[in-house]
Amino acid sequence: MKKRVSLLGMTAVLVGGLLAGCSGGEASGNEEGQVEVKMSGWSASPEEQALLEETIADFEEKHPHIDVNFQTISDQYMDVLKTRLIGGEAADLFYLDASEAPALMSKGVLEPLNEYVTDDFDINDFEDPLLNAFKQGEEIYGFPKDFSTLALFYNKQAFEDAGLSGPPQTWEEVIEYSEKLTVDADGDGNPEQYGLGIAKELARQFYKLEPYGAELVDENGKASFASEQAVDALQPLVDQYREDQTAAFPSDVGAGWGGEMFGQGKAAMVIEGNWAVPFIENNFSNIDYGTSEIPTVNDQKVTAAFPVAYVMNKQSEKKEAAWELLSYLTGKEGMKTWTSKGFALPTRKSVAEELGYDSDEIRGSLVKGASYAQPWQAGENLSIIMNNFDNQFSSALLGEQSLDEALQKAQETANKEIEASN
Repeated sequence: MKKRVSLLGMTAVLVGGLLAGCSGGEASGNEEGQVEVKMSGWSASPEEQALLEETIADFEEKHPHIDVNFQTISDQYMDVLKTRLIGGEAADLFYLDASEAPALMSKGVLEPLNEYVTDDFDINDFEDPLLNAFKQGEEIYGFPKDFSTLALFYNKQAFEDAGLSGPPQTWEEVIEYSEKLTVDADGDGNPEQYGLGIAKELARQFYKLEPYGAELVDENGKASFASEQAVDALQPLVDQYREDQTAAFPSDVGAGWGGEMFGQGKAAMVIEGNWAVPFIENNFSNIDYGTSEIPTVNDQKVTAAFPVAYVMNKQSEKKEAAWELLSYLTGKEGMKTWTSKGFALPTRKSVAEELGYDSDEIRGSLVKGASYAQPWQAGENLSIIMNNFDNQFSSALLGEQSLDEALQKAQETANKEIEASN
């Protein structure tokens, strides 16, 4: 388990830093008058790194007074970032995942961005769910640089072999299709192909709660998922895995994750994000597949969103220059360059349309989901809630206890841990 850096007392620690650090104004660049803006993020693939460098080079050419110093945090990103924030050594700008945003927004370590925004920046061009993940009240603390939702990936040949003409539209149809798509040719009880590859983690299940009127956390940030409505939302998956045996985990078939399970032909359907597209194309180029929006759950359109934003350090002494960089990277020009190869999806509707992702045969389903997606976040205690849910939900899937018992135990334990941490 990773060590977590406590944010308690961070606001008090920052007061001294703000008083000491902000007196210099738009501080100090090099002797040629340039301002150095430091930016932190996690490591990316070589292809993504090249795109980022291209985007930054374009910015520096158009803003010759600003020199961008990008610093990669290669391991335990949030732990390192929190340590640097507490020590007054964090970069002027940095990446922030939506799941981590509530904690930092509430601690006063991020610069509110509302006053920097001009009409030309065109806030309305962002998909609302992606932008709202970085808002607290009316204050905006970050602008999303990219995202992925989840979509249904389906094997066209497997569908044709099963006499199915297209992807399922409802979750009830997912269950029906899964039965037709499960193939146990030798009758040994271990299908060569399952209808559905599933992930048991909360991050891949939470979006099913809302259509049933269930909630993940209450208004006080406590776990609140042990309800009859939550059981109604999640029981179909448990039944499909335990009783129907038409769904399987990647580990059940020797695969590392859903994209690999799908590429190997061991699942005819999986629910994955944009990250699966280059993986499948690079490793399983012969597979003929399509995507669709996730089938409706209790008659509602659903998906999860995983956006990442650029945010500004409240302690930065170079806020004007930092905003110039942030607004370029999340503006239409910078975002077009950054997302031009499809490794990341644009959070601006106009850029998605210009690049053709909104109508793309594969990525179109992922882009369409952005308008109604539920961002992957649940207040400041998400890690505690997630860990307890994952442990107990796995137990229910394995038949060690009922789903109701599992959710009750997970909620009770999570809330004890939340109380102890406060």
